[in-house]
Amino acid sequence: MTPAPTQAPRTGAAAAPEPSAASAAFTQAVFRKINWRLMPLLLICYAVAYLDRINIGYAQLQMRQTLDFSDAVYGLGAGIFFIGYLLFEVPSNLMLEKIGARKTLLRIMLCWGLVAAAMAFVSTPTQFYVARFLLGAFEAGFFPGIILYLTYWYPADRRARMIAIFMCATTLAALSAGPLSGAIMKYFNGYGGLAGWQWLFLIEGLPAAVLGVVAFVVLRDSPEQAPWLKEAEKRCVREAMARSPSTVGSAAHGSLRHMLADPRIYLLSLAYACLLASTMGLTFMAPSLIRSWGVQDLVEIGWYTGLPNLLGLVGMIVIGGHSDRHGERRWHYAFCIALAMLGVGLSTLVEGSALLKVSVMAVSYIGIAGATPLFFTSVTEYLPKSVAAGGIALISSLGNLGPAASPSVMAYLNGQSGGMTQSLYFVVLSWLASGVLLMLTLRARGAKAPVPATA
Repeated sequence: MTPAPTQAPRTGAAAAPEPSAASAAFTQAVFRKINWRLMPLLLICYAVAYLDRINIGYAQLQMRQTLDFSDAVYGLGAGIFFIGYLLFEVPSNLMLEKIGARKTLLRIMLCWGLVAAAMAFVSTPTQFYVARFLLGAFEAGFFPGIILYLTYWYPADRRARMIAIFMCATTLAALSAGPLSGAIMKYFNGYGGLAGWQWLFLIEGLPAAVLGVVAFVVLRDSPEQAPWLKEAEKRCVREAMARSPSTVGSAAHGSLRHMLADPRIYLLSLAYACLLASTMGLTFMAPSLIRSWGVQDLVEIGWYTGLPNLLGLVGMIVIGGHSDRHGERRWHYAFCIALAMLGVGLSTLVEGSALLKVSVMAVSYIGIAGATPLFFTSVTEYLPKSVAAGGIALISSLGNLGPAASPSVMAYLNGQSGGMTQSLYFVVLSWLASGVLLMLTLRARGAKAPVPATA
């Protein structure tokens, strides 16, 4: 898709001529071809990654009975995953720039799949902590790596929608995680001498290793390397990148040192930390929360936690597409944050059945699903190209301090209050902080990371 006619022309260079209807149709066909080549596999890979990340929320319903883990042990184990993310995201993304996406995905997915499956055999808190840390360390580069990878294939005026489509994987995974995890734990419990939670980790972990090999064989690192693109199609992609009102700078400008000196990088990291603290905290506590509302059957708990994500799936695509058409990110992000806060806030006030509470909370899933794609689209438009790999990974890794701490904070609040209402207030306040931080940090339309003067 070419830039919308209403978009203001770029300054500082001669405006590119408007493409003809024929060339616009050809461009659309080329990117449709790219979409079908890349996005289904990336979606599946991320869905499996997200499933392996959040299935601990379901497994703990049985793990804490079998292994006698306390809330504190579970909270620390859930959070320590993100410490591995913090330490290894930036190195992984910088390595992706050097060796390419195919080799990076093979390494990441093979290792995390084996560790995710090995979670089935932990028996002590120490083993639990080590396995969760390694899972985070191996998976660390996946999400920021794919965000960077998409910038190689899509111009800015297509990127929010593509990131939103990619992020649909989290919603699809969350939608299926509940029913699938509940069914595995209920019906496989005791089979072959293993508990249901052990089968959960085995069945949901091993596919990642297989997908890593598939990604290595199928994907290509850039459009120029794609044998399924004709020369005219590659030229079309290059021209679309040049025509796009992309806010990433020239590779001749910017440096990691200047990026590290930009205070807005750290404010964006804090905004992402608050977003993840709320979103992942709610994800981890949702099965236990629904059980506290009177639902005891594991499969039923799975359906209650999974179905609201249907709204998130629709909202993510609609909001991402609307953001692209209008070229606006900040207010769309604020709208998503407001929806997330509204749903969770109202769920603490309504009285009634679990179905009623879940129905009210489902409103928040629209905002949860839509917020992250908008956040990272804003980041990719803010960072100069030369520091995009390190910048995306730095913001993402520092942001993971939020969910590293939030499970323990919420476990403490639950212990102090004897219920989960205080934790839900914590979730709402963290979302509010994220929205305010992003609105203030990127308040100047088109604000970019500072670039150094060149000789």
